[in-house]
Amino acid sequence: MKQSIVHIALVVRDYDEALDFYVSKLKFELIEDIYQPEQDKRWVVISPPSSNGTTLLLAKASKPEQFDFIGNQSGGRVFLFLNTDDFWRDYNRMVSIGITFVRPPTEQEYGLVAVFEDLYGNLWDLLQLNPNHPMAART
Repeated sequence: MKQSIVHIALVVRDYDEALDFYVSKLKFELIEDIYQPEQDKRWVVISPPSSNGTTLLLAKASKPEQFDFIGNQSGGRVFLFLNTDDFWRDYNRMVSIGITFVRPPTEQEYGLVAVFEDLYGNLWDLLQLNPNHPMAART
């Protein structure tokens, strides 16, 4: 049997502000943006550049209780892990455009890592995995 996680839903306040951050600032690729009139919502899928793995489904909060989870989908823990082929290139570019890093770069056994916030406050690891670490074989 073979299975995979295709999308991870990320609750957002507004589709367009989320696209501005993820596509314009993080340089993610817009995969789909389809209006679904029967539900009066959009199906918005993005992914990191040149990625062939799991994508993010931007899910606009539509009920009051969903708004409480914008920016806190994982209870304050790191929520998503963005692997890169050039940590310093991406880190320096992100800092230069005002993305907030809440933990500075450190070298760990698995590679270089720093923690940043997205526009809603969700925490992300920016990391470059060591090629010989078992996690790198999965990317």
